[in-house]
Amino acid sequence: MKTIINNDWQNILAPEFQKEYYLELREFLKEEYQTQTIYPPMEQIYTAFQLTPFSDVRVVIIGQDPYHGPKQSHGLSFSVLPGQKIPPSLRNIYQELATDLDIQPVQHGYLKSWAQQGVLMLNTVLTVRKGQAHSHKNQGWEQLTDYAIQALSEREEPVVFILWGKPAQQKEKLIDQNRNIIIKAPHPSPLSAYRGFFGSKPFSKTNQALKELGYQPINWQLPQNVTLDCEDE
Repeated sequence: MKTIINNDWQNILAPEFQKEYYLELREFLKEEYQTQTIYPPMEQIYTAFQLTPFSDVRVVIIGQDPYHGPKQSHGLSFSVLPGQKIPPSLRNIYQELATDLDIQPVQHGYLKSWAQQGVLMLNTVLTVRKGQAHSHKNQGWEQLTDYAIQALSEREEPVVFILWGKPAQQKEKLIDQNRNIIIKAPHPSPLSAYRGFFGSKPFSKTNQALKELGYQPINWQLPQNVTLDCEDE
């Protein structure tokens, strides 16, 4: 079988890659990438899994759909490539980070350094048509990402799950709450941030939970200057 992800996620997800729904999803994507503008680029679909191996995951931040504007999405939920305008939800995340941990916002939206520390930034759907939010919903991605969430939930080493907004919180049923820690708040989008996202202190709560689990806390301070790796270009 062809290797899709170059770390231990490959073995975790391999059974799903053989299933009928995934084979149908793959055919659908082949057609979409040939006939439409799809984000992220095909080689970046699995960036979240590539950057944060299964055995390294300490925190999961669940998003929904990739950004559907040019040169934004690169396979990490909430993150955009360097040089792109910081999206409103991410601005609000930075604002809460400043309030919570006194970490001042950087001038970019590239969250790769979080991923490299064990923060899996997983969208529930991994592709989208240009300018058409949720256009790849219900094509099979949800089955694959649900499987990944359950695999983490059942892992021997527990995980901190950050669930922002109702769609992410619907994934709660996949998570064993006796073994893992769930941190919930409204979504950071401008529509809901003032309904309880601001002041929810997710970053300090996550680090406290990690310490209780015996893990190193996350350094949420992003580097001020970032450059693109060749795989992101």
